[in-house]
Amino acid sequence: MDGRGLVTFDSSGIGEFEVSWPSRAETPNGKTSPEELIAGAHSSRFAMALAHGLTGAGTPPTTLETKAAVTFQPGEGITNIVLTVVGTVPGLDNAAFVKAAEDAEANCPVSKALTGTTIILDASLA
Repeated sequence: MDGRGLVTFDSSGIGEFEVSWPSRAETPNGKTSPEELIAGAHSSRFAMALAHGLTGAGTPPTTLETKAAVTFQPGEGITNIVLTVVGTVPGLDNAAFVKAAEDAEANCPVSKALTGTTIILDASLA
């Protein structure tokens, strides 16, 4: 319960970040958690997959606002991830956007790596 450490991003050089047990289950107090790191990786890679798919289909997005909320339950682990995306995509209706988001989520390498966890997708146009 008192565990803590550092995560260092060597390849990018963006720095070191403190990781602690309380940042997972209590108050972050300026520290990160493995779940926050997973959320960042998931939301950014999903956004890249969605932008790539939309652009390849001839409807490049103007904006994609993507968030991932990772739920951690002590004693159980990660119980789910809610992946939310709101996009501005000229020439695309909401149904087509949701379909593109579903395809991106299904083919996103991070989503595939997290298949043991329930991923809930919430996609809509702005």
